[in-house]
Amino acid sequence: MSKRAARQGDRNRQGTLASTATQPFTAVGDDAFETDGSLFGRARQPRNPISQAQIEIVLSRSVAAVAVIFALQSVPLMLEQLESRKAAAGVPIAILLALTIVIFVVATLIRQGIRTAAAAVAAVYLAALFVWPMLMIDPTAVLENKPWLWYLCSVATSCAAIALPLFWAVAYTVITPVAFGLVRVLPSGGEAETLLAVLDTFYAMLLGGTVLIIIYVLREATAKVDSAQSNALAKYSVAVRHHATEVERVEVDSIVHDSVLATLLSAAGVRNARGAELAAAMARSAIIRLQEANGERNLDDASVAVSKLVARIRTAATATGVFTVTELCVDGLSIPENAAEALYSASVQAMVNSVQHAGPAQSRSVTVGGNDQSGCTIEISDTGRGFDVSAVASARLGLRVSIHDRIAAVGGVAVLRTSLGQGTTITITWPRPDEAGEPIAVQSAEAKGALSGRDAGGQ
Repeated sequence: MSKRAARQGDRNRQGTLASTATQPFTAVGDDAFETDGSLFGRARQPRNPISQAQIEIVLSRSVAAVAVIFALQSVPLMLEQLESRKAAAGVPIAILLALTIVIFVVATLIRQGIRTAAAAVAAVYLAALFVWPMLMIDPTAVLENKPWLWYLCSVATSCAAIALPLFWAVAYTVITPVAFGLVRVLPSGGEAETLLAVLDTFYAMLLGGTVLIIIYVLREATAKVDSAQSNALAKYSVAVRHHATEVERVEVDSIVHDSVLATLLSAAGVRNARGAELAAAMARSAIIRLQEANGERNLDDASVAVSKLVARIRTAATATGVFTVTELCVDGLSIPENAAEALYSASVQAMVNSVQHAGPAQSRSVTVGGNDQSGCTIEISDTGRGFDVSAVASARLGLRVSIHDRIAAVGGVAVLRTSLGQGTTITITWPRPDEAGEPIAVQSAEAKGALSGRDAGGQ
C-alpha cells in the first residue's frame, strides 16, 4: 500500500491527537512533475554531458568538413593532370577516394561507422600515393604541378588520427608525408628539388602531427571528465540511498513514539468501555502509520499551500480544546508536500507534549507565519511549568525524534526554549535559516541539545 493510499484510508477512521495521523494534503500540480523511479537505483545522467563521445562527433565532423573543402579544391588540378595519366586506372582511384570521403561525411552525420569510414579514407589515399608513379602514361614526363593528392594529405593523416590507435596513427602521420616526398622528387611528381620535397614532407608531417596531438589530447581530457562524472554520480547515488535510509529511520522512530507507544500506554490504562474503544481506534491508526512506513515514499515535487497546513493545524488544535491558532502572512506561500507533512506532525506532537506534561497553563498558542526564505515558521508555546533539560534521560525518544530529527530530515530546524516555571516554546522553521546565510549556530546547538532529551512520555 502506498503512503498516499494509507493516509486516505486513515481519514475515514477514528483517531486521536496523540497519533498525529490525519488526512494528507491535496498535492498541487502532481501532473506537472515526473517521478523518476530509478532515483534509488541508477543515478540520473546529465541532460547535456561533456563526454568523449560528444568530442568524437565534433572532431570527426570538423575533419569531414575540411575533407570536403580540400577535395573540391583538388578537382580542377585532378582534371588538368588526367590527360597525362592512364585513365583506366587513374579515374577509378580518384572516384574511389571521392566515394570514401563522401561515406565518411555521411557517417559523421548519422553517427555510425565513423572510424571505419575514416580508416577507409586513409587506406585508399595511401594506396593512391604508392601507385601514383605507375599510372603515368609517360613515366619520364615531368609533371608541371604537384600531384593533386597533395591537397588531401592532411585529410588522410587526420582520418588516420581518428580511426587508428595512437601508435599506428603516429606511424601513418610519418609514413604518408615521407611517401609523398619520395613521389615529389620523381618526374611523375614534378621532379622537385630535394630541399623543396623535404620541406613539403615536413610541412605535411607537422600539420598531421598537430591534428593528431589535438585529437588525442581532447580524447584524454574528455575520458577523464567522463570518469570523474561517473564517479561523482555513483557517489551521489550512494549518498541518496544513505539519506533515504536515515529519513526512513527517523520516520519509523517517530511512528513508534507517536503512535505505537501512545497506543500501548492508552491500552494499559483502560478502565471502561469508552477507554477500550479509544485504545482500539488508536491501534488502528498506529497500524495504518506502520503501513505507510512500509509503502512507497513520495518522490515527486508536489507542493502545498501554507494556508492548508494552517487549516490542518487548526483542526488538530481544536481537538485539544486549549490551543489558539494565529495565522500571519501566509497567503500565496507554498512549500513541498513532504516538508508540510513533517511540519504538521511535529507541530501536533509539540501540542500533545504540552497538553500531557506542561500542567495547568494560562495560555497555549500556535502561530504560523511566513519567513524571509519564502518558507514557513511555526511557534508552539505555553505558559506551563516548563522543565529542566539536563534532568531528562538521554535514552528517551521524545522531541529528538518526533520533532527535531523529523524537521531536520526535510531541511528545517526546530529550536526549544524552556526552563522550570517559565513555560515552553518550540519554534519550527523551514527551510533552515542558515541556508540563507543567517547566523543561528548557537541557537541551533542549544536546540539540538535540548531536543535530544525531551520526551512525550516524560519531557
